[in-house]
Amino acid sequence: MWFRRDLRLADHPALSAAASAGRVVGLFIVNRDILSGTGPARAHFLHECLTDLRSATDEALVLREGPDSEVLQDICRESGATSVFATADHAPYGRRRDAAVAAALAAEGITLQLIDSNYLVTPGSILNKTGTPFKVFTAFRRVWDQFSVPTPLPVPSGIEWWRGESLLPSRICEVAATQRPVFFGGLPDSASGVHRGGESIAREVLDNFAPRVDAYDEIRNLPGRDETSRLGPHLRFGTIHPRQVLAATGDYSDGSRVFASEICWREFYADVMFHHPDSVHVNLQSSMDALRVDVGASAEEKFRQWARGETGYPLVDAGMRQLLEEGWMHNRVRMVTASFLIKHLHLDWRWGARWFMWNLVDGDIASNQHGWQWTAGTGTDASPYYRVFNPTLQAERFDPHGTYVHRFIPELVATPAPQCLQPGGGEGLLRPASYPAPMIDAAAERVEALARLAEAKEVR
Repeated sequence: MWFRRDLRLADHPALSAAASAGRVVGLFIVNRDILSGTGPARAHFLHECLTDLRSATDEALVLREGPDSEVLQDICRESGATSVFATADHAPYGRRRDAAVAAALAAEGITLQLIDSNYLVTPGSILNKTGTPFKVFTAFRRVWDQFSVPTPLPVPSGIEWWRGESLLPSRICEVAATQRPVFFGGLPDSASGVHRGGESIAREVLDNFAPRVDAYDEIRNLPGRDETSRLGPHLRFGTIHPRQVLAATGDYSDGSRVFASEICWREFYADVMFHHPDSVHVNLQSSMDALRVDVGASAEEKFRQWARGETGYPLVDAGMRQLLEEGWMHNRVRMVTASFLIKHLHLDWRWGARWFMWNLVDGDIASNQHGWQWTAGTGTDASPYYRVFNPTLQAERFDPHGTYVHRFIPELVATPAPQCLQPGGGEGLLRPASYPAPMIDAAAERVEALARLAEAKEVR
Protein backbone atom coordinates (compact mmCIF):
# COMPACT_ATOMS: atom_id res chain seq x y z
CA MET A 1 0.00 0.00 0.00
CA TRP A 2 1.70 3.16 -1.25
CA PHE A 3 0.31 6.01 0.88
CA ARG A 4 0.42 9.49 -0.65
CA ARG A 5 -2.42 11.99 -0.08
CA ASP A 6 -4.53 9.40 1.75
CA LEU A 7 -2.95 9.12 5.20
CA ARG A 8 -5.71 7.24 6.98
CA LEU A 9 -7.04 3.71 7.50
CA ALA A 10 -10.82 4.30 7.47
CA ASP A 11 -12.83 4.70 4.25
CA HIS A 12 -9.81 3.75 2.18
CA PRO A 13 -10.76 1.57 -0.83
CA ALA A 14 -7.15 1.12 -1.98
CA LEU A 15 -6.08 -0.09 1.45
CA SER A 16 -9.11 -2.40 1.65
CA ALA A 17 -8.14 -3.91 -1.71
CA ALA A 18 -4.54 -4.36 -0.60
CA ALA A 19 -5.62 -5.98 2.67
CA SER A 20 -7.84 -8.41 0.74
CA ALA A 21 -4.88 -9.40 -1.43
CA GLY A 22 -2.60 -10.51 1.41
CA ARG A 23 0.07 -9.19 3.75
CA VAL A 24 0.42 -5.43 3.43
CA VAL A 25 3.53 -3.31 3.19
CA GLY A 26 2.52 0.16 4.31
CA LEU A 27 4.87 2.57 2.52
CA PHE A 28 5.37 6.33 2.36
CA ILE A 29 8.11 7.75 0.14
CA VAL A 30 9.95 10.90 1.18
CA ASN A 31 10.14 12.64 -2.20
CA ARG A 32 12.33 15.72 -2.53
CA ASP A 33 10.50 16.91 -5.67
CA ILE A 34 7.23 17.15 -3.78
CA LEU A 35 8.81 18.67 -0.69
CA SER A 36 10.46 21.39 -2.77
CA GLY A 37 7.28 23.47 -2.51
CA THR A 38 6.51 22.62 1.11
CA GLY A 39 7.18 25.17 3.83
CA PRO A 40 7.66 24.45 7.55
CA ALA A 41 3.97 24.57 8.50
CA ARG A 42 2.87 21.98 5.95
CA ALA A 43 5.97 19.83 6.49
CA HIS A 44 5.31 19.68 10.22
CA PHE A 45 1.66 18.83 9.62
CA LEU A 46 2.68 16.01 7.27
CA HIS A 47 5.15 14.79 9.90
CA GLU A 48 2.29 14.62 12.43
CA CYS A 49 0.04 12.79 9.95
CA LEU A 50 2.71 10.16 9.35
CA THR A 51 3.41 9.81 13.07
CA ASP A 52 -0.29 9.20 13.66
CA LEU A 53 -0.46 6.70 10.79
CA ARG A 54 2.58 4.82 12.11
CA SER A 55 0.87 4.54 15.47
CA ALA A 56 -2.35 3.31 13.84
CA THR A 57 -0.37 0.59 12.01
CA ASP A 58 1.38 -0.50 15.21
CA GLU A 59 4.58 1.18 13.98
CA ALA A 60 4.58 -0.89 10.79
CA LEU A 61 4.42 2.05 8.36
CA VAL A 62 7.69 2.19 6.41
CA LEU A 63 9.22 5.50 5.32
CA ARG A 64 11.91 5.41 2.65
CA GLU A 65 13.63 8.23 0.77
CA GLY A 66 14.56 8.28 -2.89
CA PRO A 67 13.12 8.19 -6.40
CA ASP A 68 9.66 6.62 -6.31
CA SER A 69 10.30 3.83 -8.82
CA GLU A 70 13.57 2.79 -7.18
CA VAL A 71 12.12 2.76 -3.66
CA LEU A 72 9.11 0.72 -4.78
CA GLN A 73 11.25 -1.77 -6.68
CA ASP A 74 13.56 -2.18 -3.71
CA ILE A 75 10.81 -2.73 -1.18
CA CYS A 76 8.97 -5.16 -3.45
CA ARG A 77 12.16 -7.21 -3.68
CA GLU A 78 12.58 -7.13 0.11
CA SER A 79 8.99 -8.04 0.91
CA GLY A 80 8.12 -10.22 -2.05
CA ALA A 81 5.22 -7.97 -3.00
CA THR A 82 3.91 -8.42 -6.54
CA SER A 83 1.27 -5.68 -6.51
CA VAL A 84 1.39 -2.06 -5.48
CA PHE A 85 -1.91 -0.44 -4.49
CA ALA A 86 -2.41 3.33 -4.37
CA THR A 87 -5.14 5.93 -4.49
CA ALA A 88 -5.14 7.57 -7.91
CA ASP A 89 -3.56 11.02 -8.03
CA HIS A 90 -5.07 13.36 -10.62
CA ALA A 91 -2.73 16.34 -10.26
CA PRO A 92 -0.28 16.93 -13.15
CA TYR A 93 2.82 15.81 -11.28
CA GLY A 94 1.09 12.78 -9.81
CA ARG A 95 -0.19 11.58 -13.17
CA ARG A 96 3.28 11.82 -14.73
CA ARG A 97 4.85 10.09 -11.76
CA ASP A 98 2.35 7.23 -11.72
CA ALA A 99 2.77 6.57 -15.43
CA ALA A 100 6.54 6.34 -14.98
CA VAL A 101 6.22 4.14 -11.89
CA ALA A 102 3.75 1.78 -13.59
CA ALA A 103 6.17 1.26 -16.47
CA ALA A 104 9.15 0.67 -14.15
CA LEU A 105 7.23 -1.82 -12.01
CA ALA A 106 5.80 -3.64 -15.03
CA ALA A 107 9.35 -4.28 -16.23
CA GLU A 108 9.80 -6.38 -13.09
CA GLY A 109 6.44 -8.10 -13.28
CA ILE A 110 4.82 -5.92 -10.62
CA THR A 111 1.43 -4.28 -11.14
CA LEU A 112 0.42 -0.80 -10.00
CA GLN A 113 -3.27 -0.73 -9.14
CA LEU A 114 -4.76 2.76 -8.79
CA ILE A 115 -8.04 2.68 -6.90
CA ASP A 116 -10.50 5.44 -5.94
CA SER A 117 -9.47 9.12 -5.76
CA ASN A 118 -9.12 11.88 -3.20
CA TYR A 119 -12.51 13.31 -4.22
CA LEU A 120 -16.16 12.39 -4.04
CA VAL A 121 -16.27 12.51 -7.84
CA THR A 122 -13.13 11.51 -9.73
CA PRO A 123 -11.66 14.44 -11.68
CA GLY A 124 -12.39 14.12 -15.38
CA SER A 125 -15.58 12.14 -14.93
CA ILE A 126 -18.10 15.01 -15.09
CA LEU A 127 -18.77 16.12 -18.66
CA ASN A 128 -21.51 18.13 -20.31
CA LYS A 129 -23.85 16.83 -23.01
CA THR A 130 -21.24 17.43 -25.72
CA GLY A 131 -18.69 15.32 -23.86
CA THR A 132 -16.51 18.25 -22.86
CA PRO A 133 -15.66 19.52 -19.36
CA PHE A 134 -17.68 22.23 -17.67
CA LYS A 135 -16.19 25.72 -17.57
CA VAL A 136 -18.74 27.19 -15.18
CA PHE A 137 -19.00 26.11 -11.54
CA THR A 138 -22.80 26.26 -11.24
CA ALA A 139 -23.27 23.87 -14.16
CA PHE A 140 -20.60 21.54 -12.76
CA ARG A 141 -22.29 21.58 -9.37
CA ARG A 142 -25.69 20.63 -10.77
CA VAL A 143 -24.18 17.38 -12.04
CA TRP A 144 -21.97 16.91 -8.97
CA ASP A 145 -25.04 17.17 -6.73
CA GLN A 146 -26.53 14.14 -8.45
CA PHE A 147 -23.81 11.88 -7.09
CA SER A 148 -24.84 10.18 -3.87
CA VAL A 149 -22.50 10.05 -0.91
CA PRO A 150 -21.75 6.39 -0.20
CA THR A 151 -21.50 5.09 3.33
CA PRO A 152 -17.84 5.42 4.38
CA LEU A 153 -15.96 2.15 4.73
CA PRO A 154 -14.67 0.98 8.12
CA VAL A 155 -11.02 0.27 8.82
CA PRO A 156 -10.16 -3.12 7.26
CA SER A 157 -10.02 -5.74 9.97
CA GLY A 158 -7.16 -8.12 10.56
CA ILE A 159 -4.53 -6.43 8.39
CA GLU A 160 -1.24 -8.34 8.48
CA TRP A 161 1.42 -5.65 8.26
CA TRP A 162 4.89 -6.32 6.87
CA ARG A 163 7.68 -4.74 8.89
CA GLY A 164 10.91 -3.37 7.53
CA GLU A 165 13.61 -0.79 8.01
CA SER A 166 12.18 2.73 8.13
CA LEU A 167 13.10 6.37 8.46
CA LEU A 168 11.41 8.41 11.18
CA PRO A 169 8.62 10.81 10.18
CA SER A 170 10.83 13.69 11.33
CA ARG A 171 12.82 13.16 8.11
CA ILE A 172 10.04 15.08 6.34
CA CYS A 173 10.92 18.28 8.21
CA GLU A 174 14.65 17.77 7.70
CA VAL A 175 14.32 17.42 3.93
CA ALA A 176 11.79 20.25 3.58
CA ALA A 177 14.09 22.62 5.46
CA THR A 178 16.63 22.35 2.63
CA GLN A 179 14.15 23.25 -0.12
CA ARG A 180 13.36 26.94 0.52
CA PRO A 181 12.90 28.92 -2.74
CA VAL A 182 15.54 31.61 -3.30
CA PHE A 183 12.83 34.09 -4.31
CA PHE A 184 11.65 34.25 -0.70
CA GLY A 185 15.00 35.46 0.64
CA GLY A 186 14.62 37.97 3.48
CA LEU A 187 11.09 36.84 4.33
CA PRO A 188 10.02 34.90 7.41
CA ASP A 189 8.43 31.47 7.12
CA SER A 190 5.09 30.57 8.61
CA ALA A 191 5.21 28.99 12.05
CA SER A 192 5.14 25.21 12.32
CA GLY A 193 3.33 23.13 14.89
CA VAL A 194 0.19 25.28 15.07
CA HIS A 195 -2.04 22.64 13.44
CA ARG A 196 -2.28 19.08 14.72
CA GLY A 197 -2.27 16.39 12.04
CA GLY A 198 -3.43 12.80 11.72
CA GLU A 199 -6.56 10.74 11.16
CA SER A 200 -7.58 10.82 14.82
CA ILE A 201 -7.31 14.63 14.87
CA ALA A 202 -9.25 14.92 11.60
CA ARG A 203 -12.08 13.00 13.19
CA GLU A 204 -12.06 15.35 16.17
CA VAL A 205 -12.14 18.41 13.91
CA LEU A 206 -15.07 17.02 11.93
CA ASP A 207 -16.98 16.03 15.07
CA ASN A 208 -16.48 19.55 16.39
CA PHE A 209 -17.65 21.23 13.20
CA ALA A 210 -20.60 19.04 12.16
CA PRO A 211 -23.00 20.30 14.88
CA ARG A 212 -22.24 23.90 13.80
CA VAL A 213 -22.65 23.46 10.06
CA ASP A 214 -26.22 24.76 9.98
CA ALA A 215 -24.95 28.29 10.70
CA TYR A 216 -22.11 28.08 8.19
CA ASP A 217 -23.82 30.20 5.54
CA GLU A 218 -24.31 33.09 7.98
CA ILE A 219 -20.88 33.29 9.62
CA ARG A 220 -18.36 31.76 7.23
CA ASN A 221 -17.31 35.20 5.93
CA LEU A 222 -16.52 36.66 9.35
CA PRO A 223 -12.78 36.21 9.98
CA GLY A 224 -13.08 37.39 13.56
CA ARG A 225 -15.10 34.28 14.40
CA ASP A 226 -13.47 30.87 14.17
CA GLU A 227 -16.45 29.20 12.53
CA THR A 228 -14.98 27.65 9.39
CA SER A 229 -14.44 23.90 9.37
CA ARG A 230 -10.60 23.91 9.52
CA LEU A 231 -10.74 20.64 7.59
CA GLY A 232 -8.65 21.94 4.67
CA PRO A 233 -5.30 20.49 5.84
CA HIS A 234 -6.94 17.12 6.53
CA LEU A 235 -8.55 16.99 3.10
CA ARG A 236 -5.19 18.01 1.61
CA PHE A 237 -3.41 14.99 3.11
CA GLY A 238 -6.36 12.64 3.12
CA THR A 239 -6.50 12.07 6.86
CA ILE A 240 -10.21 12.30 6.09
CA HIS A 241 -12.07 11.84 2.80
CA PRO A 242 -14.78 14.16 1.39
CA ARG A 243 -17.18 11.20 1.62
CA GLN A 244 -16.73 11.14 5.38
CA VAL A 245 -17.11 14.90 5.65
CA LEU A 246 -20.27 15.07 3.55
CA ALA A 247 -21.78 12.05 5.29
CA ALA A 248 -21.31 13.81 8.63
CA THR A 249 -22.51 17.28 7.61
CA GLY A 250 -25.46 16.20 5.48
CA ASP A 251 -27.57 18.29 3.13
CA TYR A 252 -30.37 19.37 5.42
CA SER A 253 -29.98 23.12 5.86
CA ASP A 254 -28.81 26.25 4.09
CA GLY A 255 -25.58 26.05 6.06
CA SER A 256 -24.84 22.45 5.13
CA ARG A 257 -25.62 23.11 1.47
CA VAL A 258 -23.28 26.12 1.38
CA PHE A 259 -20.59 24.03 3.05
CA ALA A 260 -21.11 21.27 0.46
CA SER A 261 -20.64 23.96 -2.18
CA GLU A 262 -17.17 24.67 -0.77
CA ILE A 263 -16.31 20.98 -1.07
CA CYS A 264 -17.61 21.10 -4.64
CA TRP A 265 -15.40 24.12 -5.48
CA ARG A 266 -12.42 22.00 -4.40
CA GLU A 267 -13.54 19.24 -6.76
CA PHE A 268 -14.29 21.68 -9.58
CA TYR A 269 -10.77 23.08 -9.41
CA ALA A 270 -9.31 19.56 -9.41
CA ASP A 271 -11.39 18.81 -12.49
CA VAL A 272 -10.21 21.99 -14.24
CA MET A 273 -6.59 21.09 -13.50
CA PHE A 274 -7.14 17.55 -14.75
CA HIS A 275 -8.24 18.90 -18.13
CA HIS A 276 -5.76 21.80 -18.16
CA PRO A 277 -2.60 20.66 -16.36
CA ASP A 278 -0.62 23.65 -17.59
CA SER A 279 -2.94 25.93 -15.60
CA VAL A 280 -0.60 25.43 -12.67
CA HIS A 281 1.44 28.26 -14.19
CA VAL A 282 -0.39 29.44 -17.34
CA ASN A 283 -3.40 31.76 -17.55
CA LEU A 284 -6.47 29.74 -18.49
CA GLN A 285 -7.74 32.83 -20.28
CA SER A 286 -4.88 33.55 -22.64
CA SER A 287 -6.42 36.93 -23.49
CA MET A 288 -5.20 38.07 -20.07
CA ASP A 289 -1.57 37.38 -21.02
CA ALA A 290 -1.40 40.94 -22.33
CA LEU A 291 -2.13 42.47 -18.92
CA ARG A 292 0.89 44.52 -17.86
CA VAL A 293 2.38 43.67 -14.46
CA ASP A 294 5.21 45.33 -12.57
CA VAL A 295 8.62 43.65 -12.38
CA GLY A 296 12.07 44.50 -11.10
CA ALA A 297 13.50 45.50 -7.74
CA SER A 298 10.70 47.92 -6.87
CA ALA A 299 8.05 45.28 -7.60
CA GLU A 300 9.90 42.72 -5.50
CA GLU A 301 10.07 45.13 -2.57
CA LYS A 302 6.32 45.72 -2.83
CA PHE A 303 5.83 41.96 -2.78
CA ARG A 304 7.92 41.70 0.39
CA GLN A 305 5.93 44.43 2.14
CA TRP A 306 2.75 42.56 1.25
CA ALA A 307 4.18 39.21 2.40
CA ARG A 308 5.31 40.65 5.74
CA GLY A 309 1.91 42.25 6.38
CA GLU A 310 3.21 45.81 6.24
CA THR A 311 1.00 47.38 3.57
CA GLY A 312 -0.73 49.81 5.92
CA TYR A 313 -4.14 48.31 5.07
CA PRO A 314 -5.27 46.56 8.27
CA LEU A 315 -7.39 43.72 6.85
CA VAL A 316 -4.69 42.85 4.31
CA ASP A 317 -1.95 42.98 6.93
CA ALA A 318 -3.96 40.93 9.42
CA GLY A 319 -4.40 38.22 6.81
CA MET A 320 -0.74 38.13 5.84
CA ARG A 321 0.30 38.01 9.47
CA GLN A 322 -2.18 35.23 10.19
CA LEU A 323 -0.52 33.31 7.37
CA LEU A 324 2.86 33.72 9.05
CA GLU A 325 1.59 32.97 12.55
CA GLU A 326 -0.63 30.01 11.69
CA GLY A 327 0.24 28.78 8.21
CA TRP A 328 -3.42 29.41 7.42
CA MET A 329 -5.69 32.29 6.44
CA HIS A 330 -9.45 32.81 6.51
CA ASN A 331 -10.92 32.30 3.04
CA ARG A 332 -12.57 35.71 2.77
CA VAL A 333 -9.26 37.35 3.64
CA ARG A 334 -7.42 35.16 1.11
CA MET A 335 -9.50 36.80 -1.60
CA VAL A 336 -8.89 40.30 -0.26
CA THR A 337 -5.12 39.85 0.08
CA ALA A 338 -4.88 38.28 -3.38
CA SER A 339 -6.89 41.08 -4.95
CA PHE A 340 -4.63 43.64 -3.26
CA LEU A 341 -1.46 42.03 -4.65
CA ILE A 342 -2.84 41.73 -8.17
CA LYS A 343 -4.93 44.85 -8.61
CA HIS A 344 -3.49 47.38 -6.19
CA LEU A 345 0.18 46.41 -6.38
CA HIS A 346 -0.03 45.24 -10.03
CA LEU A 347 2.03 42.09 -9.45
CA ASP A 348 1.81 38.71 -11.16
CA TRP A 349 -0.68 36.37 -9.50
CA ARG A 350 1.92 33.59 -9.69
CA TRP A 351 4.10 35.42 -7.15
CA GLY A 352 1.32 35.36 -4.60
CA ALA A 353 0.27 31.82 -5.43
CA ARG A 354 3.82 30.65 -4.84
CA TRP A 355 4.00 32.40 -1.46
CA PHE A 356 0.66 30.96 -0.37
CA MET A 357 1.60 27.48 -1.57
CA TRP A 358 4.82 27.62 0.40
CA ASN A 359 3.23 28.77 3.65
CA LEU A 360 -0.28 27.29 3.74
CA VAL A 361 -0.68 24.14 5.80
CA ASP A 362 -3.62 23.27 3.52
CA GLY A 363 -1.72 24.21 0.35
CA ASP A 364 -3.33 22.21 -2.46
CA ILE A 365 -2.04 22.88 -5.96
CA ALA A 366 -5.43 22.83 -7.73
CA SER A 367 -7.32 24.92 -5.17
CA ASN A 368 -4.44 27.34 -4.66
CA GLN A 369 -3.58 28.06 -8.28
CA HIS A 370 -7.17 28.29 -9.44
CA GLY A 371 -8.19 30.35 -6.45
CA TRP A 372 -5.55 32.86 -7.48
CA GLN A 373 -6.60 32.67 -11.13
CA TRP A 374 -10.19 33.31 -10.01
CA THR A 375 -9.17 36.52 -8.26
CA ALA A 376 -6.88 37.54 -11.13
CA GLY A 377 -9.68 37.15 -13.67
CA THR A 378 -7.52 34.71 -15.65
CA GLY A 379 -9.19 31.42 -14.73
CA THR A 380 -12.31 29.50 -15.60
CA ASP A 381 -15.53 31.00 -14.22
CA ALA A 382 -13.30 33.65 -12.68
CA SER A 383 -14.21 36.87 -10.95
CA PRO A 384 -14.00 39.64 -13.57
CA TYR A 385 -10.73 41.54 -13.37
CA TYR A 386 -12.60 44.79 -12.92
CA ARG A 387 -14.00 43.48 -9.64
CA VAL A 388 -11.48 45.06 -7.28
CA PHE A 389 -11.92 44.35 -3.57
CA ASN A 390 -11.74 47.54 -1.52
CA PRO A 391 -9.75 46.39 1.54
CA THR A 392 -11.26 49.03 3.82
CA LEU A 393 -14.87 48.36 2.85
CA GLN A 394 -14.25 44.62 3.15
CA ALA A 395 -12.92 45.18 6.69
CA GLU A 396 -15.91 47.33 7.64
CA ARG A 397 -18.34 44.74 6.30
CA PHE A 398 -16.79 41.52 7.56
CA ASP A 399 -14.80 42.64 10.62
CA PRO A 400 -16.88 45.59 11.84
CA HIS A 401 -15.70 45.39 15.44
CA GLY A 402 -12.05 44.93 14.50
CA THR A 403 -11.86 41.54 16.21
CA TYR A 404 -9.73 39.98 13.48
CA VAL A 405 -7.54 43.04 12.99
CA HIS A 406 -6.90 43.32 16.75
CA ARG A 407 -5.95 39.66 16.94
CA PHE A 408 -3.17 39.86 14.38
CA ILE A 409 -2.01 43.47 14.46
CA PRO A 410 -0.78 44.29 17.98
CA GLU A 411 -0.02 47.89 16.95
CA LEU A 412 -3.77 48.44 16.59
CA VAL A 413 -5.04 46.64 19.70
CA ALA A 414 -5.69 49.92 21.50
CA THR A 415 -7.32 51.49 18.44
CA PRO A 416 -11.09 50.93 18.39
CA ALA A 417 -13.21 50.14 15.36
CA PRO A 418 -13.91 51.58 12.89
CA GLN A 419 -10.69 53.61 13.14
CA CYS A 420 -8.51 50.48 13.32
CA LEU A 421 -9.97 49.35 9.97
CA GLN A 422 -8.85 52.46 8.09
CA PRO A 423 -5.65 52.77 6.05
CA GLY A 424 -2.78 53.33 8.46
CA GLY A 425 -5.13 52.62 11.36
CA GLY A 426 -6.54 56.13 11.12
CA GLU A 427 -5.56 59.58 9.92
CA GLY A 428 -3.41 62.38 11.29
CA LEU A 429 -2.70 62.39 15.01
CA LEU A 430 -5.01 59.42 15.52
CA ARG A 431 -2.78 57.09 13.50
CA PRO A 432 -0.74 54.74 15.73
CA ALA A 433 2.93 55.61 15.21
CA SER A 434 4.05 51.97 15.28
CA TYR A 435 1.76 50.85 12.44
CA PRO A 436 2.90 51.40 8.81
CA ALA A 437 1.42 54.20 6.76
CA PRO A 438 -0.44 53.03 3.64
CA MET A 439 2.08 51.95 1.01
CA ILE A 440 -0.25 53.02 -1.82
CA ASP A 441 -3.42 54.98 -2.47
CA ALA A 442 -5.96 52.19 -3.06
CA ALA A 443 -8.37 54.41 -5.02
CA ALA A 444 -5.64 55.60 -7.38
CA GLU A 445 -4.27 52.09 -7.92
CA ARG A 446 -7.77 50.80 -8.69
CA VAL A 447 -7.95 53.36 -11.49
CA GLU A 448 -4.53 52.21 -12.68
CA ALA A 449 -5.65 48.56 -12.62
CA LEU A 450 -8.68 49.32 -14.78
CA ALA A 451 -6.50 51.34 -17.17
CA ARG A 452 -4.19 48.36 -17.56
CA LEU A 453 -7.20 46.13 -18.25
CA ALA A 454 -8.36 48.51 -21.01
CA GLU A 455 -4.82 48.51 -22.40
CA ALA A 456 -4.76 44.69 -22.45
CA LYS A 457 -8.10 44.60 -24.28
CA GLU A 458 -6.68 46.86 -26.98
CA VAL A 459 -3.72 44.49 -27.43
CA ARG A 460 -5.92 41.51 -27.98
